[in-house]
Amino acid sequence: MRTPDDPVQTEAASRRRLRGFVLHLAGYFVAMAALVAINLATEAKEPWFLLPVVGWGSVLALHAAYAMGLFAFLKRP
Repeated sequence: MRTPDDPVQTEAASRRRLRGFVLHLAGYFVAMAALVAINLATEAKEPWFLLPVVGWGSVLALHAAYAMGLFAFLKRP
């Protein structure tokens, strides 16, 4: 039986977190590119795409912190 501090388990969890972040980042860029294109194509007077860029970007920043393991202190001992 492996312990919670097992390096193999820790590395596998780290790879899983990184893979999830990369997928989230790719989805963010695809969606933001589409929103910018729609905003420019509709000749909107205001850049409304900035709200989703900032909103989703802040969530993406939290996901990046999680992927780097910065929330490890929240785990139960």
